[in-house]
Amino acid sequence: MGGHHKPSLSACQSPVVPLGGHVTLKCQFPLPFATFKLFRREGTRSRELQRRRSNSFTIDLVSVAHAGFYACSVALCHSCKWSAHRDPLQIVVTGVLRRPSISAQPSSLVHAGASVTLCCHSQLIFDTFILHREGGTQYSQQHPLTPAREETYRCYGALSHAPQEWSAPSDPMDVVVTGKHEKPHLSALLGTAVWSAGNVILLCGFESSFDMYHLCRAGQACPRRLAAGRSHSGASQAAFPLGPGTPAQEGAYTCYGSFNHSPHEWSVPSDPVHLSVPGEESRTCPVSPIH
Repeated sequence: MGGHHKPSLSACQSPVVPLGGHVTLKCQFPLPFATFKLFRREGTRSRELQRRRSNSFTIDLVSVAHAGFYACSVALCHSCKWSAHRDPLQIVVTGVLRRPSISAQPSSLVHAGASVTLCCHSQLIFDTFILHREGGTQYSQQHPLTPAREETYRCYGALSHAPQEWSAPSDPMDVVVTGKHEKPHLSALLGTAVWSAGNVILLCGFESSFDMYHLCRAGQACPRRLAAGRSHSGASQAAFPLGPGTPAQEGAYTCYGSFNHSPHEWSVPSDPVHLSVPGEESRTCPVSPIH
């Protein structure tokens, strides 16, 4: 069988599989009526695992023992020789080690045209860090890591003596590009001086329709987001309740707008609103002595 008839092996959904998960390996071959053989590379040798008429091989309850390199071969008749194969497919098992953490420098909010670096770090001494964009198929191995586009990223750690055994994934990091749309406006429902007895509500809105609004506090991430409500005029708005006014609520706030079709592309930030809580002396009436 010629080199153009070598079968290739692929993994559904991904060759990176968590502990206890499952993966289906498919042997791709253009000719029908073939018999398929799955084998695994073990050093310089190959060990046959399964042989069947179907081109799908499922591995359930994936463990560390399943990490490694796999390939497939085909034969078109009972007495035919088995074909050669293409480069083997690497199956990686995740969740073997404790997860690293991921951070963005200078910030995960990146103005259009600027750059950001993602750093993976861990108390464990990993030899390699791996960056993955959710929904993608590429796994970049370097440290630090510069993302190619705005999206959601996770990182993994690995040791050199077991390169197919990765850590659990880090928490996700959303890289967002700002400055893509006009800025919304932000205001405080009770004013910017907040009394502890009142509930603080920040209103973020725009004259046209954003699908989502995001509230950010200076020096922190932007964990709060709300779907926009719309008026008959086409304007949109979201109300962010912050709870009773306390010193913990003090700071500068901004908000952004975005659309559902491009959730990682945000507007220019609103002008900031500075919330402050008056001290006890400013809330107390002065006491005059009785003569």
